[in-house]
Amino acid sequence: MGGPDLNLLYTLDALLQQGSVAGAGRKLGLSPSAMSRALARLRTVTGDPLLVRAGRGLVPTPRATQMRDEVRRLVEDARAALRPADGIDLISLSKTFVLRTSDGFAETIGPTLVQQVSQEAPGVRLRFIRKLDKDSTGLREGDIDLETGVVGKTIGPEIRAQALFSDRYVGVVRAGHALAEGKMTAARYAEGRHVLVTRQGLDLGAIDETLESRGLARHIATTVDGFAAAVALARGSDLVATVPERHTRGLCEGMVTFALPFDTDPFTVSLLWHPRMDGDPAHRWLRDCVRASCRAFQETP
Repeated sequence: MGGPDLNLLYTLDALLQQGSVAGAGRKLGLSPSAMSRALARLRTVTGDPLLVRAGRGLVPTPRATQMRDEVRRLVEDARAALRPADGIDLISLSKTFVLRTSDGFAETIGPTLVQQVSQEAPGVRLRFIRKLDKDSTGLREGDIDLETGVVGKTIGPEIRAQALFSDRYVGVVRAGHALAEGKMTAARYAEGRHVLVTRQGLDLGAIDETLESRGLARHIATTVDGFAAAVALARGSDLVATVPERHTRGLCEGMVTFALPFDTDPFTVSLLWHPRMDGDPAHRWLRDCVRASCRAFQETP
């Protein structure tokens, strides 16, 4: 008994990405009539119209919308599996990789990563850009090569993720601050004037919920959209910043950090990339470099 024609996956992926029979045909190098026949076969196989007429264009059915990401992942997995595993000449490699990272990653882990990359591939340049949300569009469209962060519900279902290290939130103040000495309690922590980091996809609400359960509340003096700004303000004032301990170690040198005086859940920082880059030798090498740099960072006291 024969199985399904897997070539239809490529056809379906093109149709769902292009939203047009003609556009999908151009992408696959097929004539409009051939694409129309392929769409008819897909409708028969799936038992769903998939694309229906709306004015002059076509729109996906609910079933097609539901299938889009899964079909794309299957196609990318197949391409990665069949891509030749060629070696790579790192000495002659000339390329710029774009890494989107949260505040603190470049300052803390970046020096080790840049040094390793420059030693192994002197023609490679790293471009760090700031991460302001958890949208996966940049990875999906190829504008971003690698990303670091906490995997959330907004991450695209096809995005690859590999854990790098575990982290936790701590308080940080300037040297000589009143909270730099003595036993830390929830009341002392709450009484300080705080700088709050807030941006899309970042959830520090559990801290305030814990304080509220004890009849306490932080005094939020100012808000910023990144950990670097929070640390900078705490360094030059009496503000208290609450930041990831390991992730921002490079930002907090010379300052006083303390464990929060109540339990908070640890979280995992992961490396993210799009599956179409799985088999790319240069990309695979860079992923190895990032992982090695994070291992070295974890071994550093």
